[in-house]
Amino acid sequence: MSRIGKMPVAVPAGVDVSIKEDQISVKGTGGVLSFPQNVMVKVSIDAGKLSFLPANDSREANAMSGTMRQLVNNMVLGVTKGFEKKLSLIGVGYKAQAQGTKLNLNVGYSHPVNKDMPAGISVATPTPTEIVIKGADRQRVGQVAAEIRAIRPPEPYKGKGIRYSDEKVTIKETKKK
Repeated sequence: MSRIGKMPVAVPAGVDVSIKEDQISVKGTGGVLSFPQNVMVKVSIDAGKLSFLPANDSREANAMSGTMRQLVNNMVLGVTKGFEKKLSLIGVGYKAQAQGTKLNLNVGYSHPVNKDMPAGISVATPTPTEIVIKGADRQRVGQVAAEIRAIRPPEPYKGKGIRYSDEKVTIKETKKK
């Protein structure tokens, strides 16, 4: 059996988990998240802990039990603490400005780029060259961060562009005569 799938998910106080035939819902201070339940995994709750067991002895059910466990664990963490991604803008004149649910970017194009945030995702700009994306759903936060980074990915010669704050960009040497 999957080593990750064997570990139970602890449900902290203030978080409500409901298991139905077709979906698992997690409700907390950060919002409500739901995920469709897989038929290959048996989910049970006892004494504030969720356990995930494969429904049969197949390899797919074993793998899916670990996957389901981690996805539900991310949902529990999301509604309690939340997730965040930080982006930084590198380049002369590159700046970002958050206005409600919109993000306005000036990243070297002839026009400003406006990006609307989906529901459940908030964006902040502590400084004009930093972007902080927060939300309860880990997948959505990462997806929005990747879409913003794709507007102007870091280029390898000067390193200009939008990058994750912990990303290391290897700078190439220019062509010599």
